[in-house]
Amino acid sequence: MPSPFPGMDPYLEGGLWTSFHAQLAVEIARQLVPQLRPRYMALPEERQVYDIPGEDVLILADVGVLETGSKPIGRRGMVQAAPLRLATVMPEPIPHFWVEIRDTAQRRLVTAIEILSPTNKRGGRSEYLEKRLDLLRSSAHLLEIDLLRKGTRLPMKRALPERDYFVFLSRVEKRPMTDIWPIRLQDSLPTVPVPLLAPDGDVSLDLQRALATVYDLGGLDLAIHYTKPPEVRLSPTSQAWAKKLLKTNKRRA
Repeated sequence: MPSPFPGMDPYLEGGLWTSFHAQLAVEIARQLVPQLRPRYMALPEERQVYDIPGEDVLILADVGVLETGSKPIGRRGMVQAAPLRLATVMPEPIPHFWVEIRDTAQRRLVTAIEILSPTNKRGGRSEYLEKRLDLLRSSAHLLEIDLLRKGTRLPMKRALPERDYFVFLSRVEKRPMTDIWPIRLQDSLPTVPVPLLAPDGDVSLDLQRALATVYDLGGLDLAIHYTKPPEVRLSPTSQAWAKKLLKTNKRRA
């Protein structure tokens, strides 16, 4: 069963994100491979990034208040017991997925396709920006897909418009200028170009088809409770629109 939303499904931005993220990277590579053969290959990649929980994350810490007192330590006197014991905030390993397009002759990185995760936009943002800077300084193209409404957007010299989602394409020969697709929740996801080595032309990536395939093959309709609000809350206007849409599609009681 397809998603009731015409584009990005906001219910995927919560607890289902990691599973969706992994499957989307595989589907993007699968969609591109027939267009790339035999000169290029598309490889899904995974790495562990560390996320430091922020204010938007609930931390259930073990708290203990100790009775203050002293105990002897030999001839040097007495030490005072700590009056409070709290769990410190520890970085959490989170899997992150992306796709690399490499030429089959020399295995050079031609285009990196980054699917931004929540960690890229909050606790692990500095780590991602370092990787991004390395890519922008390299001879590889960079395509960044931001299907998350929450978190800090990518840095641009001018403010981005108010939109729910974005796609950014940085071509080597046009830097620092970046092609940007601003996307509303109500819009279908775009089909975007994926650049290769000159003189080869671009291939195309149909993001809406990739999302629909992942949603359908992954049976995500069975995992989503559309009778409840999404974990990442919508604005009042978007919430009213989504409620009407779900009622029309008979996904909401």
